[in-house]
Amino acid sequence: MTQNTIFEPDGRAIPYVDEMSEGDGPALVMIPGRGLEGGALGSVAHILAGEGIRVLRIGSRAGDEASVTLAQRVQDASDVMDHVGMGASWIGGHGVGGTVARALSAERTDRALGVLLLGVEDVDVPLAPSVPVLIIQGSADEVMPPANGEKLRATMPERASIVTIDGGEHLFPVTDPVDTAFAIEDYLAWD
Repeated sequence: MTQNTIFEPDGRAIPYVDEMSEGDGPALVMIPGRGLEGGALGSVAHILAGEGIRVLRIGSRAGDEASVTLAQRVQDASDVMDHVGMGASWIGGHGVGGTVARALSAERTDRALGVLLLGVEDVDVPLAPSVPVLIIQGSADEVMPPANGEKLRATMPERASIVTIDGGEHLFPVTDPVDTAFAIEDYLAWD
């Protein structure tokens, strides 16, 4: 059973769930997309934790989510990682959460072992240099179409890989959590 926790540095209420695993696998930070708090990535996280991967899900601070800037979300994620003692890890997210992961990886290169993007926003946000990037996308995603992932991979073909969830729509991590989790586990070569 996972426990939702609120971390409140400087009066910011940042929800998170730390899915501690029994194994000694890699660590992964997962940041949900806008409007997808709570258990949106919970099934994927639970499957991965069962396979020995520690997963830290970090939500958006309390209040009007639209008023929280990218820089604030990056700071919130970094602060929660510090709070739970998570060092270098894979940093990922769904939709705008992936954009936060990209920015966090670039700002805190000491924290990023790799970047996981569950759908790709078509935005100009940097990634940490020289880290692997796994893009998982739904073939039927009309919000963040597969072309976005292809465009991003073309900027770094030597370090980016794409896995497509056949028939997956925008919420493929919710509707296809097993396929999503196994794609992550396979890429991290952990089993």
